[in-house]
Amino acid sequence: MTLNDLGTFVTDQFTKRYGHPPQWIAAAPGRVNVIGEHTDYNDGYVLPMAIDKYTVMAAAPSARSGRVIQLQSTAEGTPVDIDLNQPLKPAKKGTWFNYPLGVIAGFVTRGSKIPGFDALVHSTVPLGGGLSSSAALEVSTATALEAITGKKLDPVEKALLCQKAEHEYAGMPCGIMDQFISVMGKKDHLLLLDCRTRQTDLVPMVDPSVQLLITNTNVKHELTGGEYAQRRAQCEQAAKALGVASLRDAEATALERARGKMDEVVYRRARHVISEIERTLHAAEGVRASNWPTVGQLMYASHASLRDDYEVSCPELDTLVDIAQSIGLGGGVYGCRMTGGGFGGCTVALVQSDKVKSVSDRLASEYENKTRIKPTLFVSRPAPGATLLKG
Repeated sequence: MTLNDLGTFVTDQFTKRYGHPPQWIAAAPGRVNVIGEHTDYNDGYVLPMAIDKYTVMAAAPSARSGRVIQLQSTAEGTPVDIDLNQPLKPAKKGTWFNYPLGVIAGFVTRGSKIPGFDALVHSTVPLGGGLSSSAALEVSTATALEAITGKKLDPVEKALLCQKAEHEYAGMPCGIMDQFISVMGKKDHLLLLDCRTRQTDLVPMVDPSVQLLITNTNVKHELTGGEYAQRRAQCEQAAKALGVASLRDAEATALERARGKMDEVVYRRARHVISEIERTLHAAEGVRASNWPTVGQLMYASHASLRDDYEVSCPELDTLVDIAQSIGLGGGVYGCRMTGGGFGGCTVALVQSDKVKSVSDRLASEYENKTRIKPTLFVSRPAPGATLLKG
């Protein structure tokens, strides 16, 4: 579905449920991170892009008395009422409406006068695949609230409000990348984000000869050992041994000199982060120059580092990358890597546009033969960020 098609679909669904059309329709995209994994909490760089999968919120003033918001989702059967005359607090952890509820609370904290309204949410962002469906829901809510209240937020403030909602209401300690790209994404551009300064740089990707192919492994391995917290602590140990505030400030030569001062696992974690920050900056240069073979090699190197040094891959992700490498440049694949936190989720591959179908068919077929799991594939060019479709 195009964005306009989505707007039409949600208008029809809203009208069926509420008996009148929506006054406002807001959309926000999911994202894929092209390169720059586990660098965000080390003050490094990331290079995401918005994908053309969206969460849409349609809304209209409520006919009911009082300041009550009714939220419905096309994926959930029961409507939820939020009484704005009562103190707002998170619902049970894992409840879908905690994400919009946290955004609503953020607007209330800023003094916005929110009237009662009816809302319907619909999403085409795949759930649980590491494509940031949560940020898309938060940012679509914030974009709708901007229209409803007539108060436009600064883009950075808007992204940080959404991040805070995820921390405090959904209980998920996410970084800033997902909300920033959902708010600030631009058609035919990637976003180079400095996670320390929060400065953003739009990187043009206008060459129509390439596309990004996202493949969902359709697995998510259950983790029991606090792997993310453990890796974060290991990065902090390495920074301390190197005498720097964060691994963003460390260089590969200094790491080699200090190797004897740290545990071998801590050394490998640091080697991934330091090299990944460098790869991300080089990849941004490669995209600007449309140097796709170089970008592809950086993607493969990123995956190898995540697999071997950071140890956050899994057999299914490795299988997809191996298949992509076997297809190679001759078959239309420049590069491929896991994307997201790891242990399942998706890979992203840089593919020649005229070879997308043949590459997709082979990836799907060989992956299913090797794993007995049917993957989900879709292709995307860099898409626009948050958009107000009506209102």
